[in-house]
Amino acid sequence: MTLNLDFLSLPLLGASALIFVSVLVGVFSKRLGFSFLLAFLVTGMLAGVDGPGGLVFDDYRLSFWVGNIALVIILLDGGLRTDFPRFRTGLKPALVLASLGVLLTAGFTAVAAVYLLKLSWPSAWVLGAIVGSTDAAAVFSLLKTSGVQLSERVATTLEIESGMNDPMAVYLTLTLIALASAAGTGTGDALSFAAIASSLLAQFGWGALLGIGIGRVFALGLPRIHQLEESGAVIALLLAMAGLATFALTTWVGGSGFLAVYLLGIVLNRRVPNIVRSALSALDGYAWLSQALMFVLLGLLVTPSEIDGFAWPALGVAAVLMFVARPLAVGVCLAPLRFTPREILYIAWVGLRGAVPIVLAIFPFMANLPEARLIFNVAFVVVLASLLLQGGTIGWFAQRMGVVLPDENDTSAVRARFGDFVLQANTRVTDLCDFYGLQMPPDADLCVDAWLAKVIMRPVVVGDQVALDRAELSVRTMSDGVVKTVGLKLPAPSDAVD
Repeated sequence: MTLNLDFLSLPLLGASALIFVSVLVGVFSKRLGFSFLLAFLVTGMLAGVDGPGGLVFDDYRLSFWVGNIALVIILLDGGLRTDFPRFRTGLKPALVLASLGVLLTAGFTAVAAVYLLKLSWPSAWVLGAIVGSTDAAAVFSLLKTSGVQLSERVATTLEIESGMNDPMAVYLTLTLIALASAAGTGTGDALSFAAIASSLLAQFGWGALLGIGIGRVFALGLPRIHQLEESGAVIALLLAMAGLATFALTTWVGGSGFLAVYLLGIVLNRRVPNIVRSALSALDGYAWLSQALMFVLLGLLVTPSEIDGFAWPALGVAAVLMFVARPLAVGVCLAPLRFTPREILYIAWVGLRGAVPIVLAIFPFMANLPEARLIFNVAFVVVLASLLLQGGTIGWFAQRMGVVLPDENDTSAVRARFGDFVLQANTRVTDLCDFYGLQMPPDADLCVDAWLAKVIMRPVVVGDQVALDRAELSVRTMSDGVVKTVGLKLPAPSDAVD
């Protein structure tokens, strides 16, 4: 008698074929200007119950498991690629966006859901929380493949926000589901303000403490392991111990595992950068595979025929989120931090929604909310619209908003951005004005770097521009957070004539 292994081989063959096709389609879709994440999602839909594949898949628990593991790998990869000086540059605005920004976005979106979808207020708030945060997988991947080099402050703000706002989204979603469940059973006061505040502190406190602490401890032993073993063992340890174990432990004690993993990656990159660099290439492959598997599974969960009856209202919610809720929230958060209107518009536009909202949309099913199916389908429409519209225009919109740094090898683009002259940062402003006949500004006795920092009133980054009478100064190069050279752009002769 021969043991039949069809129960193993056939599902494995089908899964590998799906991943292969999705990756292949993703590569070609990127060349056409579409997000490769969108290709993964559509591949899953086409293989699903309403597509040519006809596969019936409704295992939300498996999708939840795969989604969380994939997000851990993606966040670890993102943290390991974030340099600490860049982290400090974008930390303050990213924290504001990851907390107040998520809350405001969720609130504005909830209002739209009530009026467009006729959801109850508790369910509308749950939907707002689910789609209120930007997606780390989408932002990390699409910024890396957009083909443009963003200014440091914009890029780091987007990357750190996407890495740190998942804890707020998870916290808000779970809290609001608990409130919605309590309201449905007539026990609306079951959650006190003290309990909600305590849960928030535990999420962020344990997440930060364990992420930084485990990262420091792990960084002490990693060099010795790296000397004794091949790089493959180091990569396995990074994934299994540094990534998954940190996520599991932090989640078990009531903290945010996503925040812990992201901070752990940053700590390791700061303390053992050489070892981290040797593992990045392999981790990039794991991150790609994780994204493909996660988005294909989430695409399989969707039943497009169920969306027909409310497709336009759902698209209306997506439009409000992209064109009203996110821009308003970003403006409120970043305007006091002296971001320019163009920077605010671009950061608002790159509020990509991806796998996280769909993973979070599984929570209402697990809590048996009455409107769970509608919430899931609307979240999927929002993600699809975001990847299609925002994901495909990241590079183009960056050019339009002027938040792109020129390629160092493109001489004409460098001159257009920084001007024709290069100054040392220790040049005195008074000497500069005397030489070029410019009007003296206040504090002209300072060196150019100190004067720029005083005028800008925040940490200076490459690409910052400040007017000096009729001329323009631009931060051109920096090293370890210190300005080294400054570009000077003088007015054209016709502009200089009074």
